[in-house]
Amino acid sequence: MGVSRIDLARAVRAGVVYFLVVFGFGFVFGVVRVLLLVPRVGERAAELIEMPLMLAVIVLAARWLVRRAPTMPVGAFLVVGWLALGLLIAAELTLAWLMSGLDPLAWATSRDPVSGTAYAVSLLVFALAPAAIRRLR
Repeated sequence: MGVSRIDLARAVRAGVVYFLVVFGFGFVFGVVRVLLLVPRVGERAAELIEMPLMLAVIVLAARWLVRRAPTMPVGAFLVVGWLALGLLIAAELTLAWLMSGLDPLAWATSRDPVSGTAYAVSLLVFALAPAAIRRLR
């Protein structure tokens, strides 16, 4: 179940698109969360309210990618997910550093234990969703 060079090239492009779609929605949701929800319900509750919306975006974006490349093998969709995850983590760390001056360790340890754990699980879902959805089809 190898991945051809053509499928790998398609997977890299799809991974970048998947990252951009999910990150874009996450950025918009994050602005709404910080400006509207956090002052009313607190950081933890706001992050937990946002989580189902982000999971819906992840599933919808992954389904869209699979529909656009139905012949691409599951292995290529693993590349899509893990590449997108790497890009997402790099973007998150860069924004944390630019906006708060937090280095990666400080950013990771500053997360709320409950919503931070939910966030970590959502990252795993983000990485695996394209391959899982492709496998189910």
